[in-house]
Amino acid sequence: MQKDVEVYINKQKSAQKEMLVRLRQIFIKVLPGCDERIAWGVIVFGKSKFYLAAIKDRVHVGFSIVGLSSDEVSLFEGSGKTMRHIKIHSFEDIDEKRLVDLIRLVDEKASCVEH
Repeated sequence: MQKDVEVYINKQKSAQKEMLVRLRQIFIKVLPGCDERIAWGVIVFGKSKFYLAAIKDRVHVGFSIVGLSSDEVSLFEGSGKTMRHIKIHSFEDIDEKRLVDLIRLVDEKASCVEH
């Protein structure tokens, strides 16, 4: 784990820290060897196709929607033009199968969001 990613995770509240650690594990399992860094003040993966962000009392898992169909975009929350997200409110909310499916979809079909 890059030092700045470790610092980001460790500075979060306990519940968010646990969620971030688990979500990060899922990304690493699905995308072995993908890049991981801090950008936009959050953890980003896969050439900025994905992000993990601690937001108040939850964690957002962000996904590039560039190149996805409107039906595929509707799988996510938010109104961004290039990125959308899903909200994770608790550790128990982590649906690994759904996340794996979404990560694979975006990894295969979406374009990078370089910033």
